[in-house]
Amino acid sequence: MSFNAVSPLPSAPHLSGRDWALLIALSIIWGGSFFFAKIAIQELPPLTVALGRVGIGAIALILILLASGQAFPRDLRLWRDFLIMGLLNNMIPFSLIFWGQQHIASGLASILNATTPLFTLILAQILTHDDRITAPRLGGIALGFLGVAVMIGPDALQGFSLNLGSELAILGAALSYGFAGIFGRRFRGLSPLLPATGQVTCSALLLLPIVCVVDRPWALPMPGTVTCIAVFGLGLLCTALAYVIFFRILRSAGPTNLALVTFLIPVSALLLGISILGEDVAPRHFGGMALIFAGLAVIDGRLFARLKPA
Repeated sequence: MSFNAVSPLPSAPHLSGRDWALLIALSIIWGGSFFFAKIAIQELPPLTVALGRVGIGAIALILILLASGQAFPRDLRLWRDFLIMGLLNNMIPFSLIFWGQQHIASGLASILNATTPLFTLILAQILTHDDRITAPRLGGIALGFLGVAVMIGPDALQGFSLNLGSELAILGAALSYGFAGIFGRRFRGLSPLLPATGQVTCSALLLLPIVCVVDRPWALPMPGTVTCIAVFGLGLLCTALAYVIFFRILRSAGPTNLALVTFLIPVSALLLGISILGEDVAPRHFGGMALIFAGLAVIDGRLFARLKPA
């Protein structure tokens, strides 16, 4: 069950036109998850929203799996891995992001979430043996975390506040995604739909008893139509459909190219938050986003390689 039980990553293939279209579609869908979540948490507690997202997503994915003629695996060790993946990739980050979005704008949450590749790179140095850190990558990490510091701004110097706590919660979610990205590499040999269905189903089973004890959803006021639509949007679009697209890109273009979606998610999240929700984003947030993206570009290296003379 160690994180080192993975093989070295192959070199990333080129993105085809279809891959680019799917990548942009995925970024819009996942950018919309911050928008839907901001609507849902106005009437529902964060844990209940998280359960609604993974519960609806699990039902949809199970139906897709059955319709495709695939069977659920019987290997208990594989289900143990699905459980861990569901904890790291769904339950923990969804709960932290939804709680954090109670106090900060959805656009800012999406920008902070874009630090996921930075955490993944750092964790890879500790937990794996096939991806060593280099000077450019170290510089990229420094740029990325400088961007985080710029976005958090003076809140960090004024004691703990709800805004600072919410920003740290989103960073905690990004860290959890980093762990999930490394742990999930063990599923590369499976049909993409299996780990997607397994992890989301396990996440729903993990969250159900917690929500019943903490939120007692049967005692909550009946949410409005807009809130219900937002929760179904999270479950059907941002979870079930998104994971189908996610694993489709992963299979055809590889994990390195798939990571490019992180550059695109804040764009749609910011546009939706500002234009529809009327959110305000401070200039320092855009400056921080620019530093994070610069850091990611340095870590990725391909942009600078293309700029070099032949």
